[in-house]
Amino acid sequence: MIRVQSVSVEIEGSLILQNLTLDLDQKRIGIVGLNGSGKSTFARLLNGLQLPTSGKVTVAGDDTKTDGKAVRRNVGFVFQNPENQIVYPTVSEDLAFGLKNLKKKKEQITELVSKALEEYALSHLAHSFTHHLSGGEKQMIALIGVMIMEPNYIVMDEPTTLLDLRNKRRLMSVIEQLKQSVFMVTHDLDLLGSFDRVLCFHKGQLAADDVPSVAIPKYLEFCAE
Repeated sequence: MIRVQSVSVEIEGSLILQNLTLDLDQKRIGIVGLNGSGKSTFARLLNGLQLPTSGKVTVAGDDTKTDGKAVRRNVGFVFQNPENQIVYPTVSEDLAFGLKNLKKKKEQITELVSKALEEYALSHLAHSFTHHLSGGEKQMIALIGVMIMEPNYIVMDEPTTLLDLRNKRRLMSVIEQLKQSVFMVTHDLDLLGSFDRVLCFHKGQLAADDVPSVAIPKYLEFCAE
């Protein structure tokens, strides 16, 4: 479980999130809110990319402030722009990077990378240059780069923003089949209909926390203001 206890976040003198307390134990949780509502800051709290100014966030008992390495091992993060996490020239090299940090042997790394690409029908991209990939391919490689590390939780910040309809559907099909718990920040409300829970942020506070059919209408009210 990810537990958020009395958390506030202040950045450069501005209060971004105020006094949040909640337990996150569902498999699929959506995160919505207007721009500047605090939703992306909240998402970053879940794997320690953002630390709370007060209160604490724990992942399976590990505190993001004091056990950051264990938290990041347990919680993968997929950025809105895959360019922010694809760093090596070829697909295979990029996917191998995280495994090297886990001290995997060379033979293991080769096998795991090959298996991951095969699982998502992307073996043909193994030796492709990452900067030659399409937007959809880059987002899939970014996701695989997280998945190959075998986290128990995956946080996604607007993962479909740069994708056309075909690639959006493909990515969502993959997400639906993941065994990990998924937290998704998105403005694309159609993606959240089957989710277990939706958190709606407004002006730094949690304005709604319920099933999609209840939380999403609350978000739409804010959109209409």
